[in-house]
Amino acid sequence: MQVMNTLFKSIKRSREIYASYIENYTLEQLNFIPDGLRNNLIWNIGHIIVSQQRLAYLLSENETLLTEEFTNKYVNGTIPDGKTTQEEVDEIKRLLFSTIEQTIIDYEKVKFENYTETQTRTGFLLTNFEEGMLFNHYHEGVHLGFMMKIKRFI
Repeated sequence: MQVMNTLFKSIKRSREIYASYIENYTLEQLNFIPDGLRNNLIWNIGHIIVSQQRLAYLLSENETLLTEEFTNKYVNGTIPDGKTTQEEVDEIKRLLFSTIEQTIIDYEKVKFENYTETQTRTGFLLTNFEEGMLFNHYHEGVHLGFMMKIKRFI
């Protein structure tokens, strides 16, 4: 349990870093897609939310905390249109924290016992919720790296 508490604490800190992008960049900057790249700052933030929900909830046979519309906009393989509204940005900022807080509550309620083993596209084998959340943290770090690259063009 201590390892999971530390992991959740680290994910929360990661989410604070993501939120700082929302707070420090304009809507136009968040939506900007640099030439030669496929996405923008706000898509990366929405994407990590969707990915965490899929890794935690879908693979453990629970419903995610997201709408189908939100999921379809930020799921792996989608490409942003560069027209995310301020209302959507505000919702993304709220979801950054509410989803991880609810995941912690649900973990403590033992909602993630059943877990469908899966192999990620990057070769990680996930056999349980804890491994899924460890991979999630790695995944969020990868996308933070993409965002650091994007911000050099802004």
